[in-house]
Amino acid sequence: MTRVHGIHHITAIGGAPQENLDFYVGVLGLRLVKKSINQDAPDTYHFFFADAEGHPGTDLTFFPWPDMGPGRLGAGVWGEVGFVVPPGSLTWWEEHLRRAGITVGEREVRFGEPVLPFVDPHGMGLSLTETHTYPSFAFTPWEQSSVPAEHQIRALGSVALTVHDESATVDFLGGSFGFTFAGEDTGRRRYVVGDGAGGQRVDITVDPKIHSGAWGVGSVHHVAFRVPDGTAQQTVEEQVLAHRGRSSGVIDRFWFASIYVREPSGALCEVATDGPGFGVDEDMAHLGETLVLPPWYEEHRAKIEAHLTPITLPTPTPAEASR
Repeated sequence: MTRVHGIHHITAIGGAPQENLDFYVGVLGLRLVKKSINQDAPDTYHFFFADAEGHPGTDLTFFPWPDMGPGRLGAGVWGEVGFVVPPGSLTWWEEHLRRAGITVGEREVRFGEPVLPFVDPHGMGLSLTETHTYPSFAFTPWEQSSVPAEHQIRALGSVALTVHDESATVDFLGGSFGFTFAGEDTGRRRYVVGDGAGGQRVDITVDPKIHSGAWGVGSVHHVAFRVPDGTAQQTVEEQVLAHRGRSSGVIDRFWFASIYVREPSGALCEVATDGPGFGVDEDMAHLGETLVLPPWYEEHRAKIEAHLTPITLPTPTPAEASR
């Protein structure tokens, strides 16, 4: 079979766009690599936060929908988003987050690795895991980040999902994407692809009694999994259909091509190609500085800009000041 290579990006629902920018750039030190619009709701921003070059696997994106109301964690909606950071970084991060007024949980050990859970300003559950990223992974530190290079977030590490019954979900994730069972710890059942390292993990919790989840501010909208190109994407789509999934068909997102499908519990999945990437329409030195529209929306720019809330790009504090 053709296996996905791991997580490509995760897209979530945020609150006020300025607050979203200020946290993910100003506090977490990620780079805004693309300031665009939701291509299905063009009166809404779509922010892409990643490493310095916007590599697939580093990218957490947001639809800021402050009027939507809070999300509800539960079955069938993706849960905690995990990042990976270099070994020895959690002490720095815990102090940094607390200074920024962020709600930080107690450290945990999951599958032998130290983890620091916390919550973003709009209620979304996040975590940092000390681990080595997988060898084939590309990461470029951002020189203007508020976080010193040695502590910067290296990648998306994992994502959580709660289900009433895991059998159909596991069959789908395995048969469609190639995930296999890797172990159980602290009530989580881990499924992995590749080496099972950072960016290649899905953690499933089974709770037959939990209520169903719902989208809203502070919840994950969908999780995208990586494939190198359209040929691999087509094969994965065939595997999805063979496991009774319903594909959206290929949708051109300009920076990558996507298909969408819901796994059996209802959580939305995407399969996205690695290219062409965020440099296709912007100078890499100036990613995220201006509103970029896919070509088919360019003629509507004036109308679109009139509907978007004005924002100011954060000016990151030099990393040395936050050591």
